[in-house]
Amino acid sequence: MQHANAANRLDRLPISRFHKTTLLAVAFAYFFEFADINSFATTAPKLIDLWGVTVDQVAYVTSLSFVGMFLGSVAAGAVADRWGRKKTLLRTTLFFGFFSFVSVFSWDVFSLGVFRVLTSAGLSAMTVVAVIYVNEMYPAAVRGKYQAYAMVIGICGTPATNLVASLVVPLSDWSWRLVYLWGALGVLLVLFSKHLKESPRWHESRGDHAAADAVLREIEASVNTEKGPLAEPAAPVEEPPAVKAPLRLLLRKRYLAPTLLLTVLWVTQTIGFFGYSSFAPTLLAKEGFSVEKSVFYIALTTVGAPLGSFLASLVTDRFERKWCLVAFGTVIALCGLLYGLTFDPVLIVVFGFLVNLFERGYTALAYAYSPELFDTRSRSLGTGITYGIGRLSNAAGPLIIASLYNRTGYQSVFYFIAGVWMVGAVALAVFGPRTRPRRPAARKPKAVTSAS
Repeated sequence: MQHANAANRLDRLPISRFHKTTLLAVAFAYFFEFADINSFATTAPKLIDLWGVTVDQVAYVTSLSFVGMFLGSVAAGAVADRWGRKKTLLRTTLFFGFFSFVSVFSWDVFSLGVFRVLTSAGLSAMTVVAVIYVNEMYPAAVRGKYQAYAMVIGICGTPATNLVASLVVPLSDWSWRLVYLWGALGVLLVLFSKHLKESPRWHESRGDHAAADAVLREIEASVNTEKGPLAEPAAPVEEPPAVKAPLRLLLRKRYLAPTLLLTVLWVTQTIGFFGYSSFAPTLLAKEGFSVEKSVFYIALTTVGAPLGSFLASLVTDRFERKWCLVAFGTVIALCGLLYGLTFDPVLIVVFGFLVNLFERGYTALAYAYSPELFDTRSRSLGTGITYGIGRLSNAAGPLIIASLYNRTGYQSVFYFIAGVWMVGAVALAVFGPRTRPRRPAARKPKAVTSAS
């Protein structure tokens, strides 16, 4: 076989049970990513009392966790190209689930910190692979929508963990450990393994067209049985096989521009979002709000998060993703600034709600946009490196924000965060390529029983 024509054969498939099962599996993985990423934050107050952990130690563990995310993101690109998308998705989920489980048995802040860094590496690696997997398995015309659908479900892991922690942490001096046991449930993704298919586009990128065709036949037969005869795919476009993408590949003229653009996107998103979400409750308390009120206000604002992912699903395939990201980033900057300029409780909740809504929508859009800027050969490497640098940047972000607050006050923090979001929006507006696919002309349907 000379060419499996994977991209075009997948692009002309109608959404079927196969796509919905894949969506459920990815959403499950996202759910426990968002669940586990907040585990340390929800247990830290208890550990301050039990182990005498200092605020500085909490900050160090948090910062080092982002270093772990960077390492996991970079490693994910390499292993996803070597092992395949499906295997890497399962193995990275098992990796972070295992170390979340091991965290249950931590004996001091150092051991817990080590386990959290390793957990964070697995979480970030899984995210990178999941983004790539959705990009390669769904038709181009709807992949953004289904990436957002997965996020709608996945983002619910954050409030779910907060609820679990609020119920179990106060029970006893050891019950905080149950929060990490909860995060470890992500390993149950293995229950979906037999329903997931390896990416035919990955097989094809390695020159293994026979393996790609075999997977495509299985998918097409399933869709054909459910939806009827399939349309004729477009003619294939030849691409040279690539077994391994070296890091220097991203320095070539063809890949350097998207690499730099996406680095800016993920750095500004990471500092902008985590700078806001990590410091908002503390800064409110510092400015005179009671701890109970500040936590309550922040809890109300997070209701906007799943709604934001749903909003992204409505616009991502209808409008050009680049301009959606620009619009969402600008709104986040404006609402985040207004949040910092008011001390009215109602306006704090309103602007905080809008920040959460548009930020989660922005992230869902970015998950769909990022892998589209690379071809199959460079997709894992490029997505992993840029996403990882973004996460690494937040090792410094909290230090910058703390310095601003101590030197120039509360409102300067929100001017800084708004400025960060605007840098990302302007960079996308000026340098971001368009990625919205043109819908191919309809072709005569035919029953698929052989290679296209």
